[in-house]
Order: sequence, then C-alpha cells, then structure tokens
Amino acid sequence: MTSKVISIVLGGGQGSRLSPLTATRSKPAVPIAGKYRLVDIPISNCLHSGITRIYVLTQFNSASLNKHIKNTYHFSSFSDAFVDILAAEQTPSSVAWFQGTADAVRQSLHHLAVHEFEYVLILSGDQLYQMDFEDMINKHIESGAEISIATIPVDAADVPGFGILKADEHSMVTAFVEKPKSNFESWASEVSDEMQAEGRVYLASMGIYIFNRKLLYDLLEGNDRTDFGKEIIPQSIVEHKVLSYQYEGYWTDIGTIPSFFDANLGLTDEIPKFNLFGENHIYTRARMLPPSKVSGTTLNKSIVADGCIISAKEITRSIIGIRTRIGVDTEIENCYVMGCDSYQTLEQIAELKLSASPIMGIGDRCKIKNAIIDKNTYIGDDVVINCGEKLEDGDYGTHTVQDGIVVVKKRAIIPNGTII
Repeated sequence: MTSKVISIVLGGGQGSRLSPLTATRSKPAVPIAGKYRLVDIPISNCLHSGITRIYVLTQFNSASLNKHIKNTYHFSSFSDAFVDILAAEQTPSSVAWFQGTADAVRQSLHHLAVHEFEYVLILSGDQLYQMDFEDMINKHIESGAEISIATIPVDAADVPGFGILKADEHSMVTAFVEKPKSNFESWASEVSDEMQAEGRVYLASMGIYIFNRKLLYDLLEGNDRTDFGKEIIPQSIVEHKVLSYQYEGYWTDIGTIPSFFDANLGLTDEIPKFNLFGENHIYTRARMLPPSKVSGTTLNKSIVADGCIISAKEITRSIIGIRTRIGVDTEIENCYVMGCDSYQTLEQIAELKLSASPIMGIGDRCKIKNAIIDKNTYIGDDVVINCGEKLEDGDYGTHTVQDGIVVVKKRAIIPNGTII
C-alpha cells in the first residue's frame, strides 16, 4: 500500500526555540548525532517503510537544507522516487508565507496533484524516533479511517505539553483537547499493560498524520484554517472517522535546546533508546572522509564521527562531529561538538598559530563541559567553558546559555585563555 502514499515533511517555522542553532539554517537542517541532519530522521523512516515520494516544506533559512537534500537523496532514473524541497512561494492564488502546518500543506497541494496517490502522510521535521509507517498505513486502511493520528502514551506530568486525544476500545478518537493544564484525569485511554504500569495512560498526538486524499483536499480548500493540531484535527473528530495509532517506542520532540542536547547525549548510552546501529539506519549524505585519528585520548561513552583529528586528554559522554580537531590535554565532558564543513590547510594553521589566533576546532589544554559547539568554531588554547558556577541564561555574543547549557555559535571565535 505504500505505493499509494505521498509523504510531506513539515520544516517548521523560524525555530526560535532552537536558536542560535537556527540562526543561519532551518530547523530540519540542524546537525544531529555528529553526522546527520534532523530531516534525515523522517526521510529515513519513510524510505525504510517503502515510501519513496517525499516533499519537504520549508521557508526559513532553507539554503543549507536545499544543499543537503540535493547532495544526499539520489534515486534511479527508472524509479519514480524523489525527495524534493517545496519552499514557500508567491503564486496568483497566494501571496503570503505559510501561516501554519495546514496552510503549508494547502499551498503545496498543486504540486501533489501531478501524482497518483490515495493517502498523504504528514510528518514533523524536528523529532527523533524510528517508526514503521507501513504498519500505520495498513491499520489506517483496515479500520476504514479517514484520518489517522500517531499517538504516544504519556504520564500526567507530560500532559500539559501535548494535544491529548481520547480513544475508545476500537482506537477511534472521540475527543481532543489542546495542552490541558488541569482536571484531565477523565482523558485517560485504553493502553497496553506495560504503559498502564508506567502510568502512561494519556494519548498525546505526535504530530504524525495520515489523510485520505479526497478528505485532505476537502478540509483544506476554500477555507482559512491554518493549523492541523489546533483546528483541522479537533474539528474533524466530530464529522470523520479518526484512528489513534498507538506507538510505544522511543520518540522525542527536539524543538528546544535542552531537549536537543539530551537527545544527542542520550545516543552515547550503553544501550541508547534510539538505535543508531540497527538495520533501520539513518540515511544521510555520503562523504568521502578519512577515518578519525585519535592520539593519547581516553574515550568514555562517546561517539566520534568521520574525519576527526583528536589529541585530547579525555572525552566523556560526548558526541564529536565530522572533521573536528581537538588539541592536546583538552578535557571534554557532556558536550556535542558539531565539527567543521572543511579542513584548514597546514599553511593556514601555521599562520594562525604564529599570530596567536585560534585555529578551527578546539585548542590545547581546554576544559569544556555541558556545551554545544556549533560548526566551524575557533576555540583557542586554555579556554574554559561551563566548569564553574551555574551561568545565567542569556545571549553573550559568541555564545548563549540556556538551562545551564552553553551554545557556542557557528563560526564564533573564542580567544586563547577565555573563561565562560
């Protein structure tokens, strides 16, 4: 049935909650796990599920995302498979940017019209999970549903952060409430015994939807409803057959700096909740990089991507991204170092060292803890980051602080001896 499906990945808005990582790139283009991009997650889930016709909708800072998609997803010329970017555009019928998730899909319907399909799978571009969409599609068809919503059981503490659905014994949605703050005990639904034992009895919308083609067009055309979660879904429950597809695996929304940080460092666990090493691997751009070279470094619960040159003293519970240089006697703990887009030549490195300027990467004798180091940064020798008292939240030019996490901005230069 996946041959009858087209998928749409929503790129999201400005991504202000992920700032400064989204200052120069769209949210789906933010690097994750040292070598991937966020957009690779939903696309990989689609491809592993046999869904090979995928549109990615975006409108903010889309250049790097366009480049990544162009350089990554290539298919046989004898196949109808594609992963294409649909950026917000002015047309005779619409002169405005996307006003919300539903409006983004509405403005893109004319691009879908040239294809044969019966179902539309709508996904978010800022979530970390592994899901078999083929199973969800089969359940959608078997139940005779017109709309299916992927839901995940959550406990009472998480309820205020989600749209909560009420489902009957046949998994059909009977009611919806957006982020209830109190008195939501009556919203508990039927869940598995395992979820019941964990107190996870409330069904939260994951922002993953399947629509029958005709209904999607009927719901979007000729009206001004702009959002699926706030308008389309709640209003459809009364008039249409809506299925709750329960998912009990690992899933996290990584739309904020703390959640992004935790999701990445969670990948270093001995048995991580998100499996990078299974058969459903993440597809991404194939780079012709050399293997990483490590000299005199103690590595503990860390992930090191391709092309790194590391002479650090110790790296603990950290992710080291592609082409990262780290100098001697440097200590890194609980960090995500995104790496670099290119290498400096030996001549460039020598010239910078003569002028006592930092080279690209992390210098000698540094101590860095609880930090995200964005791409192409220049961190000098003897730099100390986040190793003292808790820092106040704020924007400090070269870096920001959020919930105790220091985010060094892309291309920032941190001089020798700096203490943050």
